[in-house]
Amino acid sequence: MTLDLRKITAHIGARVLGVDPADDLSDDTVAELRAALGTHKALVLDAPDLDAAGQERFAARFGSLTAAHPTVPGGETPQVLDVDAAVSKANEWHSDVTFVVNPPAITTLRSITVPAYGGETLVASSAAAYRSLPEPLRRWADTLWAVHTNVYDYAEPRPRRTASEAAYREVFESTRYESSHPVVRVHPETGERGLFVGGFVRGIEGLSTTESRDVLRLLQAHVTRPEHVLRWSWQPGQLLVFDNRITQHYAIDNYDDQPRRLSRVTVGGDVPVSVSGQRSRALVGDSSHYSALPEEDVAA
Repeated sequence: MTLDLRKITAHIGARVLGVDPADDLSDDTVAELRAALGTHKALVLDAPDLDAAGQERFAARFGSLTAAHPTVPGGETPQVLDVDAAVSKANEWHSDVTFVVNPPAITTLRSITVPAYGGETLVASSAAAYRSLPEPLRRWADTLWAVHTNVYDYAEPRPRRTASEAAYREVFESTRYESSHPVVRVHPETGERGLFVGGFVRGIEGLSTTESRDVLRLLQAHVTRPEHVLRWSWQPGQLLVFDNRITQHYAIDNYDDQPRRLSRVTVGGDVPVSVSGQRSRALVGDSSHYSALPEEDVAA
């Protein structure tokens, strides 16, 4: 088949019509979806009959699944992470779980309960961000490395948290992880370069804290330019799939105290590679229980 794709923005996002993620999809359809994801970075599918088991089956067609999270327990199954506003609101720009040495390749989000207004998810193309950099800055960024950690999970920690947020944060940080990743990552399938930064970055290697913040602020401003961002307004029974290797995302906290609940299932990824061919390194923590290294990374 040929997918019925409806582009959403110039740089990121496409609707996929006529494909139900709950169905037993053919290998050809999965291959087309993978190719479409490489082109558009984020796909939206209608999935009115999809449940947790079906979300797992769909995600597993793209590779081995990770556990729900390195430190946070799973929900309905060990592979499903509840994204529940009653527990925590991750309203900061980030890519998923970049504090481990091989972050997820693909993230799937299924809408379960959505607010009457607000609660959109933003997804930004870090490939478009990289292309928008002035050439001198792009060349310099190609050489930089950054330390990502779950104990410094977002660039500007909140001064106040609710009791549920504080409890979640305690679990989130219960085991410390740190990894060194290239600031510019080469996508293993498309060869595109993208800015691999976001909220889990503690700092740029070789720079002071102040210098790191200034550089990260500059790079992040290119990631979050409105032209590079898909703003998705949820309806119940939808599936958002994005390439975690070359995007960042943000859950907007603009829905007051209404309930908002999604479920997340992620596909295991490879170890990032820099422009010069160097691979990321784990600095603190063993995340093998969360996501096994691909055979090629083990061999390396």
